[in-house]
Amino acid sequence: MIVRRTTAADEPALADICLRTGTETGGDATAEFTDHSLIGKAYASPYAVSPHALGFVGVDDQGVAGYVVGTPDTAALERWCEEHWWPALRPRYPPTDADTFEGRIIRHIHDPQRADPDLLRDHPAHFHIDLLPRLQGHGAGKLLLTTMLHALAATGAPGVHLGVHRANTRAIAFYHRMGFTEHTRTDAALTLVRPLTDLEVSAPGR
Repeated sequence: MIVRRTTAADEPALADICLRTGTETGGDATAEFTDHSLIGKAYASPYAVSPHALGFVGVDDQGVAGYVVGTPDTAALERWCEEHWWPALRPRYPPTDADTFEGRIIRHIHDPQRADPDLLRDHPAHFHIDLLPRLQGHGAGKLLLTTMLHALAATGAPGVHLGVHRANTRAIAFYHRMGFTEHTRTDAALTLVRPLTDLEVSAPGR
């Protein structure tokens, strides 16, 4: 596997990987959606095109098989999505009360949750990381995340956060090994944080 910067041309691959790793425990969510592009449009595609985003992909001999995407400034990315990303999607996906995974994603498009300003004070950056099964368990996740953390540190962001479902115990253990600690928890999810000030400000894979 090689690691390189994400480009706009990677957007279809990001969306596909997002779908195929989209369940609460990181499994294939294809069966949960009638529109297979929906979850990617909500959680992956903006990072391929926003000027506030930063990303890297893992590429093997079959193509893009994993990604880590994020931003050093969560509030700026949220504002950009509200101005430039969500308005184009809302007419395509009318509001719904359906109690399904697909319904929850549609409600997110119409009413996206904003990050807590208190969290962003010390941890303004965030990221999402997803790998297809063929990359899992071989160090690819560690390489991608390390690359992202150094790149975020290079922007001057003092800290980073992410949300992870409590059922995804494998991912939680991985983040703890990577230096993350628990910030807050709900019945469904944990918010984990990590300082970036201890990292070198050069990004491998640039």
